[in-house]
Amino acid sequence: MTIGMLMNIKGQVTVPAEIRNAEGWQPGDEFEFVKEDGKIVLRPMPSTETRGQRFVRSIAGKGTANMDKTTDELMEMLRGE
Repeated sequence: MTIGMLMNIKGQVTVPAEIRNAEGWQPGDEFEFVKEDGKIVLRPMPSTETRGQRFVRSIAGKGTANMDKTTDELMEMLRGE
């Protein structure tokens, strides 16, 4: 099956209802684009994690805590007062 689709200025493409219905895709489902053998493939995300959970997991442990300062000292640093 070949169906042409137009990308809008925001980079969004509407998946035709015929495909959504055939695949059982619902609003809120998450997908990934994968490059396979020189082709771009759209497929449902294999994980049960939400996008937010994946983001939190990806940044966990990458920040540094400034535990030697009080909240007031940190706020002064941020505000430049």
